Amino acid sequence: MFGLDTSLFILLFLCLFLACAFEFVNGFHDTANAVATVIYTNSLKPTQAVVWSGLMNFLGLLTGGVGVTMSIIGLLPTELLIDPNVYHSMATAIAMLSTAILWNLGTWYFGIPASSSHTLIGSIIGIGVGYALLPENKAGLETVNWDKAVEIGRALLLSPLFGFAVAIVLMYLMKKGISNKDIFKEPKKDTPPPMWIRAVLFTTCTLVSFFHGRNDGQKGIGLVMMILIAFLPGYFAINTDVDPFKLHAEVSTVQQIVTKIDTTKLSATEKEGYHKIINATNGLIVILDDKTLTNNNLSVDKKLEIRKDVLSINKYSKKLTESDAVTLSKDDRDALKKATAGSAPAFFTFGTSSSGLSSLTDFAPTWVMWMIALSLGLGTMIGWKRIVVTVGEKIGKQHLSYAQGASAELVASFTIALSTLYKWPVSTTHVLSSGIAGSMVASKGIKNLQGGTVKSIVMAWVLTLPVTILVSATIFYLLRTIIG
Repeated sequence: MFGLDTSLFILLFLCLFLACAFEFVNGFHDTANAVATVIYTNSLKPTQAVVWSGLMNFLGLLTGGVGVTMSIIGLLPTELLIDPNVYHSMATAIAMLSTAILWNLGTWYFGIPASSSHTLIGSIIGIGVGYALLPENKAGLETVNWDKAVEIGRALLLSPLFGFAVAIVLMYLMKKGISNKDIFKEPKKDTPPPMWIRAVLFTTCTLVSFFHGRNDGQKGIGLVMMILIAFLPGYFAINTDVDPFKLHAEVSTVQQIVTKIDTTKLSATEKEGYHKIINATNGLIVILDDKTLTNNNLSVDKKLEIRKDVLSINKYSKKLTESDAVTLSKDDRDALKKATAGSAPAFFTFGTSSSGLSSLTDFAPTWVMWMIALSLGLGTMIGWKRIVVTVGEKIGKQHLSYAQGASAELVASFTIALSTLYKWPVSTTHVLSSGIAGSMVASKGIKNLQGGTVKSIVMAWVLTLPVTILVSATIFYLLRTIIG
């Protein structure tokens, strides 16, 4: 298959299986948060809730594009993304996936609503740290994309705080604006809520599930694409549906605009980025001007070279345009953004995240999206109960009310939707759990929280990154040392 020998094909299958396993675990680990409110308010029966949530996750992933996917991939050192040694790439995939799956299963077993996003991102950063320790790597920890890590870390940190605060405000507004006080009381056992409340809770569950698929589901797509690029660069290093020779104008535009920058005002790091852009555009122009080459006869080496140059251009041009030392006009900035990342992201996208040069690297085949969507959807329907019990009964001292469930899910769906639009990976678990905590505080103050559960969630939040970084770096380093 694809020209691979039997041993490599088995390794490819193993890595793809692990990626699907991660997304499957993500389904019953994270999506349980979405169904907790409708189950505990008797709005839907458990079976109905998880099946519906699984379907919405499936649809959300298929329409979410790959913007978050590329943010995740961008955490890895570029050298690992274009390493022609398949066994090196295998070490990357196995270290990352095994760490993420083990931590997710462990926290699920103890019923702790930990974050799959934190877990995966910690595993990826761990790969970068492990790579920095290898003797052949002379750049040290600089190989880790710390700027991207900080950007993603900021989103993961602020999103639950935002959810907690907004849930308190929303509960306050609901108390002031809604005269029917029954929605603030504990639901009666086995008695469904009034129809309008039921409709609201059903809608919020649908939105959280849908936007979870659009955001968290993309992480699985990113994993599969890293595996495919590693094992089959001839097919997946660049988007074969896009003709790179038709992007000559975009490369020229980048070069013309970047050369307008006054380099005397740049810092040493910015100057390095400037020269990397110039070198990358020169390299691309040499390839695109070669009359002997076409989209159909590009060698694997040329495709990897194109990928490396495009990633370099996108990475460093973004850094330069964000620098105060760069004084480009608005028209030049807009033209540079259009040439690299293309137009603003659409709400519904299928398999791509942008146009411009990024269209060569930011893509995922339809079959990959379907495979991950099915894994996520099926995972949602299995193993949900442990997390649901924690969310519904153990965050607050009182049973979850209709108003608390609705406010927490409204906040969560809005936060996740906004984050996906701007390509920020956030944690559904932390956003929804913090929203429920905020709604509990809004009802009876901070004393209404169960200290033990909140402490467990916070500890998982704090420990996930350092533990997964350490475990992933160790496994990666050992595998690479064994491979040699």
